[in-house]
Amino acid sequence: MPDPGASGPAAPSPGVPDPAVPAVGRIWAVGARPAVLRGWDPPATPYGPGHRGVDLAAPPGAPVRAVAPGRVSFAGRVAGRGVVSVDLSGTGTPPLRTTYEPVRPSVEEGAEVAAGDVLGTLDGSAHCGGPSCLHWGLRRKDTYLNPLALLPPWLAGNAPPRLLPVLGVPLPE
Repeated sequence: MPDPGASGPAAPSPGVPDPAVPAVGRIWAVGARPAVLRGWDPPATPYGPGHRGVDLAAPPGAPVRAVAPGRVSFAGRVAGRGVVSVDLSGTGTPPLRTTYEPVRPSVEEGAEVAAGDVLGTLDGSAHCGGPSCLHWGLRRKDTYLNPLALLPPWLAGNAPPRLLPVLGVPLPE
């Protein structure tokens, strides 16, 4: 599986705090813990090459869910692809905005959504050029950020291991 962290020093791994991004995510956008087919690769300049989001593996028709609560700021087509954008609640001014594409939206602009609410279904168009995937992006105003930073370590799978008690087993004497 490709490294879910982004290339370059400015790209935190999932679950690693980014001061610009509070870990408000409560669910993955697709699936339980999808493979990251392509990580976040921020451009060196505003219009330079890079990857302004992450591509998550998912089959066509999979439900696409809001990762955190917010308000749908856009649901429609951009450059021939279905896109849903959600302004995340409680993330400052201007708010953080997540984007999901290619999606067949089932929500309308202005709708309030909770974490886990279905925004639409993954369109079968080949964003990734091969396996079906969801492009998930994050930005604040004109600054693109790593969407994986929205996920707390326990959800991203990066939490350190912890020992739990084994119930029903007598303690050694």
